[in-house]
Amino acid sequence: MVGQGLWNDALVHADDQVGEGVPAELAVFLRGAVDGRPVKIAPSACEGCGGRVFFVLVNASGAERECSGCGSRAFIADSEEYWNEESWEDDEPGVAGCPCGSEEFEAAVAFSLGDDGSVRWVTVGLRCIKDGFSGVYADWKIDFGPTDHLLTMV
Repeated sequence: MVGQGLWNDALVHADDQVGEGVPAELAVFLRGAVDGRPVKIAPSACEGCGGRVFFVLVNASGAERECSGCGSRAFIADSEEYWNEESWEDDEPGVAGCPCGSEEFEAAVAFSLGDDGSVRWVTVGLRCIKDGFSGVYADWKIDFGPTDHLLTMV
């Protein structure tokens, strides 16, 4: 396939970008979970204390994280716009949990990019700090523009 290759046994696109601080296992997992478009994968870090471990609330249209160190909260990408009872319908946010029972995670976001470089899909990946289990806990389509501001909202 033109423009693709392998990195840690995961199919990657030549234009993929993985931010510093993304755990390798989570980056590989996220790359395997998204379509064939190029992605930018960014780590979540608390703006308050720099922490990288979170409790996360998720539903189909968004995610909100709470730093386990200082308690600061932040929405991921455009989640805040849809984080209300009117938008939830039958999809009220719930606490993300690992099969091992832990609720503390490292988080990263894969932004799938369109041909013009705009964000087309947001995929939230979490890696359990207790046992290393990785999973996609939320993903949603972006159908507006411009989208550059979303790339910093992880």
